Amino acid sequence: MIIALPILSRAQLTTSDNIDVFIKSKMQQRNIPALQIAVVRSGKVVKLSHYGTANLEYAVPATDQTVFPINSITKAFVGVAIMQLAEEGKLKIHDPISKYLDSLPVNWQSLTLQQLLTHTSGLPDIIDEDEQVFGGGEQAAWKRVTSLPLLSKPGEKFSYNQTGYVALGKIITKLSGMHFTKFITEKQFKIAGMPLTRFGDSYDVVPNSAGAYTMYKMVNGNFIRNNTPGISYIQFPEFYRTAAGIMSTAQDMANWIIALKDGRLLKEQPSIETMFTAALLNNGKIGGFNALTNGYALGWPTVTRSDHPAVAPVGGGRNALFVYLKDDLSIVILTNLMGSSPERMIDEIAGYYINDMHEANGFGLPVGIKKLRAELLKKGFEHPLTTVESLKKKEPAIDLNEQDLNAWAYQLLAQKDHVKALAIFQLNTILYPTSANVYDSLAEIFEVMENQPAALINYKKVLVLDPGNKNAIARIKALSGK
Repeated sequence: MIIALPILSRAQLTTSDNIDVFIKSKMQQRNIPALQIAVVRSGKVVKLSHYGTANLEYAVPATDQTVFPINSITKAFVGVAIMQLAEEGKLKIHDPISKYLDSLPVNWQSLTLQQLLTHTSGLPDIIDEDEQVFGGGEQAAWKRVTSLPLLSKPGEKFSYNQTGYVALGKIITKLSGMHFTKFITEKQFKIAGMPLTRFGDSYDVVPNSAGAYTMYKMVNGNFIRNNTPGISYIQFPEFYRTAAGIMSTAQDMANWIIALKDGRLLKEQPSIETMFTAALLNNGKIGGFNALTNGYALGWPTVTRSDHPAVAPVGGGRNALFVYLKDDLSIVILTNLMGSSPERMIDEIAGYYINDMHEANGFGLPVGIKKLRAELLKKGFEHPLTTVESLKKKEPAIDLNEQDLNAWAYQLLAQKDHVKALAIFQLNTILYPTSANVYDSLAEIFEVMENQPAALINYKKVLVLDPGNKNAIARIKALSGK
């Protein structure tokens, strides 16, 4: 029997190959042992790949069947679970949690489900300064956290918090009539077709489980960066597994995205729109982790921007999922290295499908830098100061701050466009001559370009402006010895 296999076009093959090269480069740069990726378009998985070593101790290669802890991406599943209960008429997201939970402290009673989901409740955290869940079991941990004062007024600020999700687990269990782990398993894993997905942690025996690794180790009470990955153990008590605790594969996660989009998990489009809407703080602004994931919706961090906005759950500093809201594109990356921050590479991978999202095409640059880039591409990078002066005459308020210029120059450096990067680093020293940082960056590119004399000159300028700069002192010593 002859089975006809789909033939990939040259364009598709090139896209996939280019992504493979990009990912392998990032894995090498960041010391990532293993990585899975799934790309979803038009309701189908158009790329599913795996790379590297899942278990370093036994040299077990990663496969599509390798299971990774997804850490806080679990919260997105909780968001779906809450919206499922809302569609069933069992709750409303703006209801006070006291409607569903008894014996709450007085100042907790008016907090809403929406505030818990979006980390705007002001609740104290149920984990300590070492990021360990309060000990003594569920009842002891709950008793301790409910005795603590609120950290801020509800709605005042975004403050990432696990307590709210523990409370949401209690509510899901109560309203669904089954433990929240079973509710999510039955209503999401099974419906979406996620056979390898389950709840668990490092202390569970999970077939095909990837190891967990970190580049840091504790030495005399301080975290020191290693040159090679070391083993990391993660533990999520069962009551805590609404905050983190799901283990999955990129394939299963892709199936979940498809099921969410095709109406099998949430039947009403307004439910998805509500779930993906970033919460507004009392001041009318949004709050999130950083400049990229700058908002937070119902269990889903958001990338709120005019071009290619996304919802973007991240977990453990090692997993990320972007669903681009205006584009037919979703990307899942799972890794086994804490701190690998794959969310920092997903936009660039998206650029292989959406051309204007490539960093090399200026995607992600601040507005002022984009305008400067456009002018320099027309006029050339030989005299950037003249171009800046011309721009400022047209737009006196244009924002060309030191940090944005430096970030763009480093982006050009990463793209190995040394001539343009050097021009922008030099421009920054002209615009901000009293900043030690701009001379440090300029010295760095001269080192990359193997111009040691110029690097030395600029490191010495750093010391004039910042006499105690340890990096400059070290680099001067190293370069002087050559």
